[in-house]
Amino acid sequence: MNMPIAPELFSYPKYRDDLKPAPFLPMSRAEMKKLGWDSCDIIIVTGDAYIDHPSFGMSVVGRVLEAQGFRVGIIAQPDWSSAEPFKILGKPNLYFGVTAGNMDSMVNKYTSDRRKRSNDAYTPHAEPDKRPDRAAIVYSQRCREAYKDVPIVLGGIEASLRRIAQFDIWSEKIRRSILLDARGDILLFGNAERALVEVSHLIAQGVPVEEIKHVRGTAFAVKGVPEPFKELVYTAKMTSPWKEPRETTVIRIPSYEEVVENPVAYAQASRALHSESNPGNARALIQAHGNRNVWLNPPPIPLTMREMDGIYELPYAREPHPVYGNAKIPAWDMIKNSIIIERGCFGGCTFCSITEHEGRIIQRRSKESIIREIEAVSQAPGFTGVISDLGGPTANMYGLQCKSREIEAACRKPSCVFPDVCPNLQTDHSELIDLYRKARNVDGVKKVLVASGIRYDLAVKDPRYIRELAEHHVGGYLKIAPEHVADGPLSKMMKPGIGTYDKFAELFAQASEAAGKEQYLIPYFIAAHPGTEDSDMLELALWLKRQNMRVDQVQTFLPTPMSTATAMYYSGKNPLRKVTEESEEVNTPKGLRQRRLHKAFLRYHDPENWAALRDALTEMGRQDLIGRGPRHLVPPDDRRAREELDKVRAQKESRTKKKKSSATKPAKGSQNKNSRSKRK
Repeated sequence: MNMPIAPELFSYPKYRDDLKPAPFLPMSRAEMKKLGWDSCDIIIVTGDAYIDHPSFGMSVVGRVLEAQGFRVGIIAQPDWSSAEPFKILGKPNLYFGVTAGNMDSMVNKYTSDRRKRSNDAYTPHAEPDKRPDRAAIVYSQRCREAYKDVPIVLGGIEASLRRIAQFDIWSEKIRRSILLDARGDILLFGNAERALVEVSHLIAQGVPVEEIKHVRGTAFAVKGVPEPFKELVYTAKMTSPWKEPRETTVIRIPSYEEVVENPVAYAQASRALHSESNPGNARALIQAHGNRNVWLNPPPIPLTMREMDGIYELPYAREPHPVYGNAKIPAWDMIKNSIIIERGCFGGCTFCSITEHEGRIIQRRSKESIIREIEAVSQAPGFTGVISDLGGPTANMYGLQCKSREIEAACRKPSCVFPDVCPNLQTDHSELIDLYRKARNVDGVKKVLVASGIRYDLAVKDPRYIRELAEHHVGGYLKIAPEHVADGPLSKMMKPGIGTYDKFAELFAQASEAAGKEQYLIPYFIAAHPGTEDSDMLELALWLKRQNMRVDQVQTFLPTPMSTATAMYYSGKNPLRKVTEESEEVNTPKGLRQRRLHKAFLRYHDPENWAALRDALTEMGRQDLIGRGPRHLVPPDDRRAREELDKVRAQKESRTKKKKSSATKPAKGSQNKNSRSKRK
């Protein structure tokens, strides 16, 4: 078995031969007029500010379509209270492309405790509330109101992770496929350049969007199963591979109504979806919603190195659209001097959406293309000599792949590194080390940092990489994500045991010392993940204390749509194994009190948490951990502890006042008429 072959991304005849790249994709009729356009072929509606840089999805989509000869306009963060802002560029000739932005709009707006966030990194001045809840649905409705006969193509991570019935933590219920709720015509999931280009050319050729059924990486509504497909109904006892040819087989997974009624059916649907995620062997899926069906074609074929180079070397302006003036956009400030070198992740962490969205086959750029981008960045005005990140979803998967393309195409494992690193995975970091050396030798570059997360279970397989990293590419601190220390939650996360982290920490410390540098790890941890008991969090807190760590990079588990961990959270079952009514139960902390307690264990050093921890330790029969000795976790409830708490609260109140005061001051040099400071 080999990976299917797809048409080369840039091999299609251009829709308009005479189209020249725009300085920025137009956001107004005035810009269209300057370009000599009387209309747009495709209009992209996005929940993010428009930043013309390859780290932002709508920019990649827009420039890829532009390279195919389509006139592309952008409507960024429109006022969704009426359809009028959706008419600003006129009626698109072909379709509206709708995305919530680089993040799911609900994740973007709300914390894991469902509190509204006070800022939005993808908005000028980090201003909140510039996008609606469930933005892809709302934007699609307004597009339909504006021009009801224009097709709507859904895409982006919000649509991708909601393509089937999914548990929604914000409403505490199962929601239908977003395709149906948004009344979209077709949905593109994953990194969708292949599907995007093919669908766009088909629509441009006059093919009705409702007739486009064969494109990989798409989802759409159907009434029944067409010929010549044979339907197989998913059951817990089903095994793979089946005798029926995958090209004409569709797997019927539990329906929307079934997963609403039975959480076990939800876990079965999740297991089926994830088992059919390898583009080399995946079959189509179908899920009933009442008398309609949502059909999912197999995932798209991974991009080749040549195609990746082509995408990232398109003529991006590499800065925000001029309409924003000098407004500060935090996501831009963070990413402007970073370089994407790869896509995908074969880690398969159950709480993470990267593998589900981008796939587990690493798609990488050539070293030559990456160096050309670094050279361009180094010549940009204001460049300080520091490349802020050379990475991707995971920093050190560049150049790593399965030793056999045949095995890779046939594999159905959800992870290449759990429970152990697969023997078929090539873990030699030579390609990445060579890239690092070339990157830091570019003229004008003083430092190349690696800010993306390091997969430490891979790094320990090649200590040369750790030495290279520590000597040249760490700015004092390195992000790393052990997530936990207890086997219970780690097994449900599909993360390695803490012993692997300890080995990496030792090698990193040795390499830093040899380089004559004082450098530290910044570990990330998750509280309240499925499979976590109170005792597991206590074990983690004691481990942190022994390590003399006071971590700030912590988060409470957030059940995001379609993830395996969310299936555990909702169903109480483990979809990593066969799921039946009698199969393994997974305990999950759900109540607000317990979730906050688990986070408090991670921040045992914060006086705000001492009262809750004392109560919990008492209930657990661990009063021996209350005291002021080196072996104690929290101090007793005495005068000294109360004074420390009062001091911390006073400091927090002072910081809050300063933050509010600075928020009311106009941004220096800002020309953004819609900014909060201007309205005030």
